[in-house]
Amino acid sequence: MNVFGVGLPEMAVIGAVALLVFGPKRLPELGRTLGKTLKGFQSASKEFEREINKAMAEPEVTASDASESSGETGLSQSQSSEDGADVVQSPLPPSSEG
Repeated sequence: MNVFGVGLPEMAVIGAVALLVFGPKRLPELGRTLGKTLKGFQSASKEFEREINKAMAEPEVTASDASESSGETGLSQSQSSEDGADVVQSPLPPSSEG
């Protein structure tokens, strides 16, 4: 039995130390709490995996699909971005300081 890289002998030592530190009265309570916590992590992990699988199964919307549905003028994305870059990056007039 090997859980998280910890074998049976190591688990026995951890259990014995926990018994000495927490005592026989609190040890079952700590075990229940640990079990509930691990179950919560497990259910959260399964929910996360379901959401990822659901997102991966949805069809992707490509740029060409988006431009067709929004009624753009037919310019390709590279042409429109080049035009936009020319407008945004227009040179400033030279300064008159001398």
